[in-house]
Amino acid sequence: MLKTVKSLIVLAGLTLGTVAMAQTAKDDAKGAGQDAKEAGKATGRAAKKAGRATKKTVKKGVNKAAGKTAEGADKVQQKTQ
Repeated sequence: MLKTVKSLIVLAGLTLGTVAMAQTAKDDAKGAGQDAKEAGKATGRAAKKAGRATKKTVKKGVNKAAGKTAEGADKVQQKTQ
């Protein structure tokens, strides 16, 4: 009888250990999913910042080129008068 009780206690302990491990693996999978989600958000933010910086740089270049074009046009007009 005592041997049977000890066996049941050991079996219950192993069962609880298995359930706890399964819960931990499930939590790990959720954590990995959350990490992937956060990484995706960070990548999106970085791309957004890069896009804004590129837009600003291109705008500056276009405005500078337009100014030089206007200067050149003024010079040509002065020479033709």
